[in-house]
Amino acid sequence: MSKSICLGVIGGGQLGSLLCSAAKKLKVKTVVLSDDKDGPAQHFCDEFIHSKYDDNAKVKEFISKVNFVTYEFENIPVDFLNLIQKEKKVLPSPKINKIAQNRKLEKNFINELGINTTDWVFIKSAEDIKKNQHLLPGILKSNTLGYDGKGQFVLNSLDDVKQDWCFTNDYILEKKVNLKKEISVVIARYSNGTMSSYEPIENVHKNQILYKSKIPADISDRIFKSAIQHAKKIAENFSYVGVLTVEFFITQNNELLVNEIAPRFHNSGHLTIEAFNISQFENHVRAVCNLETIPVKKISNAEMLNILGFEINDFKNRSFKKNEFFYDYLKKEPREGRKMGHLTTLKD
Repeated sequence: MSKSICLGVIGGGQLGSLLCSAAKKLKVKTVVLSDDKDGPAQHFCDEFIHSKYDDNAKVKEFISKVNFVTYEFENIPVDFLNLIQKEKKVLPSPKINKIAQNRKLEKNFINELGINTTDWVFIKSAEDIKKNQHLLPGILKSNTLGYDGKGQFVLNSLDDVKQDWCFTNDYILEKKVNLKKEISVVIARYSNGTMSSYEPIENVHKNQILYKSKIPADISDRIFKSAIQHAKKIAENFSYVGVLTVEFFITQNNELLVNEIAPRFHNSGHLTIEAFNISQFENHVRAVCNLETIPVKKISNAEMLNILGFEINDFKNRSFKKNEFFYDYLKKEPREGRKMGHLTTLKD
C-alpha cells in the first residue's frame, strides 16, 4: 500500500486507536482530530490534532493533511461533517449519520425496508405515553444521543412516569421484548458495491454495557442467514461505504428484530482482529481509502471480553497464553464502567 495515502480520523478513542493500528499495517498514514486532549488514539496515529469542532484554523489544518476522512463514532454534528465534505470525501456519508443519530428516522428507515424492529412510537409528552400504554412495559429512549444505556428509562407502568419530567427533549418508547439473546452483524461495503460480512456475533451485556462477545453465535441457520441479509439490505439502501454494524434482538419466539444501526466498526467486532484474515478495522480502511477488496475468511472461533474500569490493573500484571490477545487502550484514567481494554481468546 502507498504511504502517500493519508486518512483523517475524527475521534480519538479506542475505536480510533484500533483503526489507526490497522491503517499502519496497510502503510496508510493517519491524522486524528479529537476534541479530547487525552484521546488514546494519539498513541497509535501518525499525527494528533487536538481541536474543538469550531476551531476553524485547526480544522483547516486537519483537512489539508488528509486524502479521505472517516470517524470513530456517530454522534458528530452532521453540519460539521458536511463542512469537511465540501473539501474532502467523508465516508460513511454524513447523510447516513443524520439517520443514525435520530432513533425515529432510523427505525422508520429500517421498517420501510420491510425489516422488523421492536414496536415503538415517537414521544413528545407524558400524554403521549398514556395514549400508548399498550407498549408498557417499555423503554423510553432519548430520540438523539445516548449510548451504553445513557438517556434511557425503564417504564414498567404509568406509575414510573415522573410528574416533574418536562419533556424538553423528544423520545421514542419501545416495547420491551421477551429477550433470548443479542447478536450483531459487522459488514463491509466498498464503493463498487462489493460487500463482505462477518458471521453473526453473540453479545452479552451487563448494566447495558457490552461485557462479552463470541463466535460462533448459538443461533439457528435461519437467523444466521436472515441477520446477514438484513445487514446487507441496510448497507445497500444506504449506498454505504465502510464498515457498518447492525445490532439485533432475538426474542424467546425466535423473532429477529433490529435494535440499532452503528455506522462504524463496533466493540463487538474486536474479535475480528485475530479471528479473521481481515479485521473490521482493516476492512474499513480499505473501503474508505478505495483500496483492494480481500475476501473475508474465518481463522478461528473466538471470545472477546471487555475490560472495564480498574479491572485493567489486574490485566496489566497478568501473563497470557498463546491464544490470548490483550489490548490496553492506554487511557489516562480508569473509571467505573469505562472501556479500558479487551482480551480476545481464540478457541481453535
